[in-house]
Amino acid sequence: MAKDSLSVAKVIEVIAEGKTIEDAINNAALKAHETVRHVKHVNVENIQAMVENGEIHTFRVNAKVTFLIE
Repeated sequence: MAKDSLSVAKVIEVIAEGKTIEDAINNAALKAHETVRHVKHVNVENIQAMVENGEIHTFRVNAKVTFLIE
């Protein structure tokens, strides 16, 4: 294996909300991007639907975000 093909990555946990599940996942990636560079993957661990007055109001995701270390 070539030396240049090896990478070091870290994983952080992010909780984010959105009007749709897709929005919540995108918000998790954007939130992570505010503090780290080279975000590569978002792995959704849990999805919750937040209910108000009997209707789904927002979605919340617990996600593990992987990013590369320079």
